[in-house]
Amino acid sequence: MKRILLAFCKLAFLFSCSKEEQVPAQTTPSLDFSNAEFYQSLPKQKSFFQKIDKPGGNGSGDLLVVNPDLTFQTIDGFGLALTGGSAQVMYRLEPVKRAALLQELFGKNGITVLRISVGASDLDSAVFSYEDEPGTFSLAKSKPDLIPLLKEILAINPAIKIMASPWSAPIWMKDNYSSRGGSLMEKYYVTYAEYLAKYIQEMAKEGIPIWSLTPQNEPLNPYNNPSMYMSALMQGTFVAKALGPVFKKQGIQTKIVIYDHNCDHPEYAIELLNVPEVRKYVNGSAFHLYAGDISAMSQVKRAHPDKDLYFTEQWTSAKGDFASDFMWHMKNVIIGSVNNHAKAVIEWNLATDPTYGPHTPGGCSECLGALTIGGQEITRNQSYYIIMQAAKFIPPGSIRIGISAPLGIQAAAFKRPDGKIVLLVQNEGAKKSIFLGKQNLELAADSVLIIVL
Repeated sequence: MKRILLAFCKLAFLFSCSKEEQVPAQTTPSLDFSNAEFYQSLPKQKSFFQKIDKPGGNGSGDLLVVNPDLTFQTIDGFGLALTGGSAQVMYRLEPVKRAALLQELFGKNGITVLRISVGASDLDSAVFSYEDEPGTFSLAKSKPDLIPLLKEILAINPAIKIMASPWSAPIWMKDNYSSRGGSLMEKYYVTYAEYLAKYIQEMAKEGIPIWSLTPQNEPLNPYNNPSMYMSALMQGTFVAKALGPVFKKQGIQTKIVIYDHNCDHPEYAIELLNVPEVRKYVNGSAFHLYAGDISAMSQVKRAHPDKDLYFTEQWTSAKGDFASDFMWHMKNVIIGSVNNHAKAVIEWNLATDPTYGPHTPGGCSECLGALTIGGQEITRNQSYYIIMQAAKFIPPGSIRIGISAPLGIQAAAFKRPDGKIVLLVQNEGAKKSIFLGKQNLELAADSVLIIVL
């Protein structure tokens, strides 16, 4: 009876795993299990992506409904931030070992989006911009490691999408003349837009295309080093009067993605997109989840359904618990953000050394890289498995489809370019059974199950 009641309720409404979205269900097509594949991850055992036989259930599972006819966003990919510090520690690896690692990360079924900083982020060994003095633009400070590493990555995957984000404008453009905090002086709005355009053009000359740009990383956080405060009004004015027109005049096709900060202020993005002079230049908005709820992304989507959404940063702490971090990020960052319309999901940060460096003075001293690289030793940490859990099975061009999960289960569903359906199913509690397409399946305790149909 429990399953019959659940089936009736679930067929009445199909949820997309967002607190905000409800859409009427269509008739659920039958699912073909004849060539089904199952891959299980058990973070407490540090066992990931293990192919298993069909995990048969006990016949009393709650209903999981998939609707391939209900479609949402097309996925751009899953990836990590490649900071200057990441590039520095990776470039210390012996060439053969580095080549093997890059193939693992960026080869088939690997990372397909990257986020890099324009100048230094807080996970660089020192603060710098590409124009520390007026009229001296140069990429020289990134040429020993970041730029050659990006070239090696592009040789493996020429289609990888690279998002760039500045942590600060050059200090001579700022009202406090400091790398930390302060704001861009309005008299330098066009100068700064031309600086960002120059960056994109110079990177292109190096063979590195910049797919998208956010005007400012974490614009409401003036405490990092480097950092720069940029209110919604400031960013809107900058985009409308400087960045957008400069990009248009110079023929730059790089997408402009606004906000790039936490889910506690979706109004920042909504208010900017309400302004016609801003929205005409903007592709979409980007979010982090150090504050707020992931459903905020759906608030922006409802207000501006024609604009894209991206999830662009979430750290794991050196003091975190491996299994707990993995499960929280799977629920909120991977499943949560895609079910709230994210086209790309990016974690912070690709690699650090065993002391959680390099970082700037005042930069993050407890950010755990997806990889820890000490000498020639490589350790794979939480973020590696979080991103690979999705990247291995959900390639760019996959389309999110409708799915309704019972209480205690998080799930997302996709139709891949090869026509296969991929279900990402997370069980945060004790072992339980689900009923899917006339199949009883058992979900192990504290697990993630990938189903490929």
